[in-house]
Amino acid sequence: MDLARMRDEYEAAGIDPVAMAADPVEQFHRWLEAAVEAALVEPNAMVLATVDADGQPWSRHVLLKAAAAQGFDFYTNYESNKSNELAAMGKASLTFGWLGLRRQVNIAGSVERVPDAESEAYWAVRPRGSQLGGWASAQSRPVADREEIEAAYAAADARFAEGRVPRPSHWGGWRVVPHTIEFWQGRQNRLHDRLRYTLSDTGWKITRHMP
Repeated sequence: MDLARMRDEYEAAGIDPVAMAADPVEQFHRWLEAAVEAALVEPNAMVLATVDADGQPWSRHVLLKAAAAQGFDFYTNYESNKSNELAAMGKASLTFGWLGLRRQVNIAGSVERVPDAESEAYWAVRPRGSQLGGWASAQSRPVADREEIEAAYAAADARFAEGRVPRPSHWGGWRVVPHTIEFWQGRQNRLHDRLRYTLSDTGWKITRHMP
């Protein structure tokens, strides 16, 4: 496949700064709702980028579970590679790629753990199978084969066969507290729109950037 010959012209309308919300989280929800209405696959999927102790960037998709003024939340194993990197570096970036709408949102900020009470509340509404998976998976650790994973799940299922599945201490939420949120809209001739919200002492400031 000759990727260099692939062409895609962006016909979408641009971003009108006057019509953008003053608060970037409100604007984010507008675009997220548009992605849901467009029936895009996994509209709450986002790429989480971290950096390890050697300065090596890593990225992976995770699912957004809450977005509010205090930040953008997702849940994972606190003993995973990504959690170790988040704890060590204290910062991360997120990217939402709503390609069907020729849009993406990039978010950069500091990170903190979601309060335990919120992690408990979210854990309580997860399907039982997902709860058991949280116990079974020593996330990021190498395993010999698939059978080892299945055996760990079966052991968790047997352990909690008689009642509720409690939240393990190694599982909970991370929150990305944004200082920069950029909205990108594809335009013709690669002259894309990029509007960036930057947090200052006086609030959010919007600037336009070259594509």
